[in-house]
Amino acid sequence: MPFAKFQFKAGIDKEGTNLTNAGGWFDASLVRFRKGFAEKIGGWTKQTTATFLGTCRKLFPWISLDGAKYLFVGTHLKANILEGNNLADVTPIRLTTSAGDVTFAGKANTLSSGITATDTTIPLTSSTGFPASGTIQIGSETINYASVSGNNLIGATRGAESTTAATHSSSDAVLCATLTITDTSHGAVQNDFVTFSGASSLGGNITANVLNQEYQVANLINANSYTIKAKDTSNNTVFANSSDSGNGGSSVVGAYQLNTGLDVFVQAVGWGVGTWGAGGFGSSTSLSFTNQLRLWSADNFGEDLILHARGGGIFYWDESNGTSTRAVNITSLSGSNLAPTIGLQTIVSDTDRHVIVLGSDPIASGARTGSIDPMLVVFSDQESITEFEPKTTNTAGSVRLSSGSEIRGGIRARQEILIWTDTSMYSMQFVGPPLTFALNLINEGTGMIGPNAAINSPNGVFWMGDDGFYSYTGSVQKLPCSVLSYVQEDLDLSQAFKVFAILNKEYNEVWWFYPAESDGTEEISRYVIYNYLEGVWSIGQLVRTAWVDQNIFDSPLATDNGVIFAHENGEDDDGSPMDNVFIESADFDLQDGNDFAFIRRMMPDVKFYGTNVTSGGPQINMLLKTRNAPSESLTTRATKDISNNTAQVHVRARGRQAVLRVQSDDDAATGNRLGVKWRLGFTRLDIQPDGKR
Repeated sequence: MPFAKFQFKAGIDKEGTNLTNAGGWFDASLVRFRKGFAEKIGGWTKQTTATFLGTCRKLFPWISLDGAKYLFVGTHLKANILEGNNLADVTPIRLTTSAGDVTFAGKANTLSSGITATDTTIPLTSSTGFPASGTIQIGSETINYASVSGNNLIGATRGAESTTAATHSSSDAVLCATLTITDTSHGAVQNDFVTFSGASSLGGNITANVLNQEYQVANLINANSYTIKAKDTSNNTVFANSSDSGNGGSSVVGAYQLNTGLDVFVQAVGWGVGTWGAGGFGSSTSLSFTNQLRLWSADNFGEDLILHARGGGIFYWDESNGTSTRAVNITSLSGSNLAPTIGLQTIVSDTDRHVIVLGSDPIASGARTGSIDPMLVVFSDQESITEFEPKTTNTAGSVRLSSGSEIRGGIRARQEILIWTDTSMYSMQFVGPPLTFALNLINEGTGMIGPNAAINSPNGVFWMGDDGFYSYTGSVQKLPCSVLSYVQEDLDLSQAFKVFAILNKEYNEVWWFYPAESDGTEEISRYVIYNYLEGVWSIGQLVRTAWVDQNIFDSPLATDNGVIFAHENGEDDDGSPMDNVFIESADFDLQDGNDFAFIRRMMPDVKFYGTNVTSGGPQINMLLKTRNAPSESLTTRATKDISNNTAQVHVRARGRQAVLRVQSDDDAATGNRLGVKWRLGFTRLDIQPDGKR
């Protein structure tokens, strides 16, 4: 029998059943479609050896007038700027204390009786002064405890920090690494960062060098005190001994950084909470800066940077001062006049140079209220980052949107700024005095699912709404999507604000990364791709929390777990083979699905390319699966290794329906997988009739 050629339709289609999509692809990961054919996506390598703290949800690149390349990295803990291999901390300082406002207290004691290596209660001669929870050392063993009851430390975790649990005797010294800090009205929240200076030794192990450095708040005690875990300058734990009886002296100064945010969206905070009609018409609920998912916006004002943590203040970083300086609140700049103190997002308009704050606090009685109006748009005077008072002599002003209950986000597009609320979409265009900006309602019913779910591309603006995917090229169009149900049914709606859109212009793609309920992580775990030139979709699994397209850098950049990766760079996962690379077809009938058929041979059509195709012996798997009816489970009938010189393979597969799966062989030798990409062509199968039974 002649070989039958199978040409599968481009794109993933999961809207129907396996069988209704016969002749197409049904599932994939780390595979894209280009010119109608499937291929493995590009690999990634570390962009820098520098790592950051926290979960990054914003990358913003720009270049200064002198050619310096910068990358803003905004996490739920820090604001950083990358220059070369230097990752500088530019997190604003919210409070600097007066000298002597901060005092330290260390503690040590002895065991009142001996303990075994498994005891979880630590008896002390006296627990006075020990924090409610903390870290202690007895001999060479480090122990974490959860609470204090009487003179006992309760809930001990033995052998912490890679030490060995041991037996200890009565009167053995118990040293505590957890220091209590007293500072009236410190305003800190758990995980905040504070830098101490001017402190003197407490008298023992807690020296001045130990104290005078940056610390992270371990636990809040109350509005006037908290704890930290003492460390040396190499980040090793330091334990107070019986000589540490001082308080740091009268010269201690604490510099508190901007309150940290959350890396998990918490329900029942913000606007829209409660029953419909609750509160007065048009009223807004104040949203705390510290009780929401930390999302940054960033934009340039010339070569300088304006950054804004959603729900908080607006900050300015002056490039001429260098990366050793921190960003400052625009309200503190010289000449600042009625600048917003709080808001949701900041954008700088391109040609007319206005600073636009979405969801700002309004002006009342000659001052900003300090409470967000979630539908208010405020803009500065032209060419100013400090003048926000509307006057007849300037172009500052404000306008309140009417359709929706909160502004979700906005982006700069071609000669306009697009703004989405939870229900609608607006266009904001510069028209000059006396109105300055015209705001037009473009469409109702096309809100955005999260603040970062829209992206501008060469072919228009694309975004993800609550009910699907949309495009805008002067008018709004809902995109036909062959994977819509698959995405919507698995989207973790409790974390929908984490959804973000990215552009991969080299491949004419828009990606949306989203958290999937099926993965159970509450974090970004999957993506969906739309090729806007070919109109096809793909899906896959990949953990990335922020992304920026190739711009001033050679490759697109993305983040995960404290690392910045350069994507579409090589063929591998930062020097290791890429796992979980596959594409699987929908069911296709053999002999029209009436009779059984027998597949004898398979003739692959695969192009291997990359940096190691000649020396490494590139290899993938082709799998044939069959079943006799749509309701039956698939059975794998053949798994064959395919290399660049495989002409045909013999198989034995029998059924009415078949599925073809192509995958990188995760179990293959590393040499067969490193430095290899593959692209599919037409697969041919030798199919013979095999009767009705």
